[in-house]
Amino acid sequence: MKILQAPFSHEELKNLRAGESVSINGHFLVARDAAHKRLFECIQNHQQLPVSLQGECVYYMGPSPANPGEVIGSAGPTTSGRMDVYTPTLLECGLRAMIGKGYRSQEVIDAIVKYEAVYFVCIGGAGALISQSIKKYEVLAYEDLGAEAIARIEVENFPCIVAIDSRGNNFYLQGQQLAKSPINRPIR
Repeated sequence: MKILQAPFSHEELKNLRAGESVSINGHFLVARDAAHKRLFECIQNHQQLPVSLQGECVYYMGPSPANPGEVIGSAGPTTSGRMDVYTPTLLECGLRAMIGKGYRSQEVIDAIVKYEAVYFVCIGGAGALISQSIKKYEVLAYEDLGAEAIARIEVENFPCIVAIDSRGNNFYLQGQQLAKSPINRPIR
C-alpha cells in the first residue's frame, strides 16, 4: 500500500495507477453538491472563490454531527456523480484530486486526463471507520450549508483506492472486464 501526503505533488499523482490502495496523511477539502454549485457559480460569474482550489483534493462527504469528545461523526463518501456537472470546471481551476464513491462521467474522465488529476474512492457504508482517520475538521466557507459547507480536514491513514488515474485508466471498468473473463466464470 502506498502512503501519500496531501496535498499531493504533481509527480506523485502521475505515478499512481488505477486499482492501487493508498493511505493518505495530511489535509484536504471537504465539499458536496451545494458547495460545488456555489463554487461553480462563482467561477461562472468571475467572482473570487472563498477557498483556493490550486493543487487541492476534495472529499465528497457530508459529515454527521460528532459525539462528545469526537472530531466528527460518520464521515463516509457521497456519490461522486452528483458533482460531475461541476468537476471539469473545478479541475480547470486547479483541483487535482477527488475522493468519493461510484462512477464518473466520460466528461469528467476526459478532464481528469487533461489536467492530470486522480479520482480516489472510499468504501461506501464505512463512514464510522473512515471517521477514525479524521483528526481535525474546520469549516472554511458556506457555513450556512451546514453539513454541506466547505471544510478542511486533517487525516492520518485515510484509506482509498485509485479509481481513475491521470491516464484515464478506470478501476471500475478493469474490475468488470476481469469478472467477465473466461477464467473467472464458474464451472458448470
